[in-house]
Amino acid sequence: MSEPDFNVLFLCTGNSARSILAEAILMREGQGRFGSYSAGSQPKDAPHPYTIDLLKKLNHDTGFARSKNWLEFAEPDAPKMDFVFTVCDSAAAESCPVWPGQPMTAHWGVPDPAAAEGTEAERRLAFADTYRMLTNRISIFVNLPLRMLDRLTLQNRLAEIGKMTDEASDRAEAPHGV
Repeated sequence: MSEPDFNVLFLCTGNSARSILAEAILMREGQGRFGSYSAGSQPKDAPHPYTIDLLKKLNHDTGFARSKNWLEFAEPDAPKMDFVFTVCDSAAAESCPVWPGQPMTAHWGVPDPAAAEGTEAERRLAFADTYRMLTNRISIFVNLPLRMLDRLTLQNRLAEIGKMTDEASDRAEAPHGV
């Protein structure tokens, strides 16, 4: 398999749910064009069990899934990131490491399914909702004409994706053209 065209890092505080879901979604949606990674500023010991259960139920390979510290990706020998997306408000508010290569960044915050309360079914539904929201955003991202957009236009598009409401992202079609 050839090298991916772009590397993407998804960040969250605990790296146990949202960022790992995003990593798995991009692995599938990106169809080999994207290297997909996730990490956290204060990673948990392991991914949340509902994260793994949902990914398995949706036929994702979960062999990649482990909670990682974001400093792992600031090392000189780490993969050079082209994009870094925060998927939780806490990580977006923290001072991030300096990423080699000055990747484009955007905040794509979604609710934390691990913080959901209620019955087991309601908590699992929160994970499914987060998966759906991230899938919508990532699908739009992978269909952007990345090589055709100038840096400012691309940065604006990435910010727009992060600001989409659930309803808007459900209805949105991937942008075509510039």
